[in-house]
Amino acid sequence: MMFFLAKVGGFMILPSNFLLAFVMAGLLIGIRPAWRRAGRWLALAGALGLAVCGFSPAANWLILPLEERFPRPSVLEEVNGIVVLGGAVDTIVTGGRGDTALTTSAERITIAARLAAQLPDALVIHSGGMGTIVSSQATEAEGAARLFADFGIEAARVRLEDVSRNTWQNAVLTKKLVNPQPGQSWLLVTSAYHMPRAMGVFEQAGWTGVIAYPVDYRTRGAEDQGLGFDGASRGLRRFDIAFREWVGLAVYRITGRSTTFFPGP
Repeated sequence: MMFFLAKVGGFMILPSNFLLAFVMAGLLIGIRPAWRRAGRWLALAGALGLAVCGFSPAANWLILPLEERFPRPSVLEEVNGIVVLGGAVDTIVTGGRGDTALTTSAERITIAARLAAQLPDALVIHSGGMGTIVSSQATEAEGAARLFADFGIEAARVRLEDVSRNTWQNAVLTKKLVNPQPGQSWLLVTSAYHMPRAMGVFEQAGWTGVIAYPVDYRTRGAEDQGLGFDGASRGLRRFDIAFREWVGLAVYRITGRSTTFFPGP
């Protein structure tokens, strides 16, 4: 039940959704003469919000602090395992087509080929079941297993956690699967904007020796602070991603699933 509530709540809080709702509500309210002025102001506020979020650098202002929070390690050595978080596999299309289909976060999983070659003694773990409300015929783990085999990663090195549906479950269920020991090192791979929340969750779940390895960057860095967008859909998409992640940080802290509001190195 909590999963469905989280998904519905996540849909409702997306700026692109509630700003569009403002526009629609304003137009409907404005049908009645007595409320016409209020309706116009509401519709105008929604339209202005969509324009600002879609074309201005606002999305980059939100996402840059998240992406810059954890640097990627320059040297990798003595790593016991590579933990790849789900989000890269489109389970609906994968189940329908019978082959692995990737999302815009594909680098979360494609980077495994490079890391597995650099760290030949490390386990390769993928954590992710079905993170959608719509039923699918495949889990993320199934799609990941197919790609890992294509990458030439030996099956004996691979561990698949195929039940989790959110970041907290990623940490708890994967910890149960691999039973990390004190003194071991575990590389955590996820999108850079998601890394602060993921690190806070893994630490709260009792993992030690977790090393952040951010991927799937959406910006070049500080030089994008003043960069706007040439298409509203691109700006709104990035704004939605960053806004939802900040809300997720707050919710996870309030519910005790993270060590702090904005985990850092």
